Amino acid sequence: MEKLNILGTGHAMTLDCYNTCFTLENNEGEHILVDTGGGLQIIRQLRDANIDFRKIHNIILSHKHTDHILGLFWIIRYSQKFFSNSNYNGNLNIYMHPELENTVRKIIFEVLSKKYTDLIDNRIIFNVVEDKEERRILNYNVKFLDIQAKKDRQFGFKTILENGKTFVFLGDETFDEKLRKEVENADWLLHESMCLDSEADIYKPYEKMHSTVKTASKIANSLNIKNLLLYHASDNNLKNRKNLYTEEARLYFNGNIYVPNDLDIIKL
Repeated sequence: MEKLNILGTGHAMTLDCYNTCFTLENNEGEHILVDTGGGLQIIRQLRDANIDFRKIHNIILSHKHTDHILGLFWIIRYSQKFFSNSNYNGNLNIYMHPELENTVRKIIFEVLSKKYTDLIDNRIIFNVVEDKEERRILNYNVKFLDIQAKKDRQFGFKTILENGKTFVFLGDETFDEKLRKEVENADWLLHESMCLDSEADIYKPYEKMHSTVKTASKIANSLNIKNLLLYHASDNNLKNRKNLYTEEARLYFNGNIYVPNDLDIIKL
């Protein structure tokens, strides 16, 4: 059964949960890792989620913010021991837009030693993608989408799952109407929601191009989404976040609502 393995659910400044990232796991147990969070903890999250690193051959990076890409440099370090021990079949493919590839490559060669940089373009392959470009990744035709981010350029993606359902990931900015034709009627929409509507004065999500639960839910309802997953959230009330976000979302969204915690598994 296809699954989402939620590795992190928090925005950039959360301390009690990891930054937003997840894997899409297919029926054969292979994973696509989507974003990598902000640090070494990505390795612990993979361990605690019981994900075998040798089952990850594809990573999608959405944009250059630290809470989404810094984990990659630890993954590169971690991967080296698998490559050096001949304990990893094939290559590790990383998909990203051209500006992000330039940034990631520059940082890698500035901060990592030669035994790691030697992997780049050898065992770790950078795949540069453009808006609306489709790539075959595992069993999926993945269509990359420029989400029209107001800050740095950012790509999400759309794909059809093995079960025939449409799955859309929209990075960490509020949905842009230019994407309506791509997203409308999707079975699954992953959309950021920084806080409750009552907390907007505290977190000021709109100034950061983020959403409240109310905003994200109203958008999803207007798009006729079947299943809405809310992530990139605050951790000020982590114990009650799932219930509070779900209650607010139900006021504005008619479909199924998912507010995961770190390490939750969601069957698709």
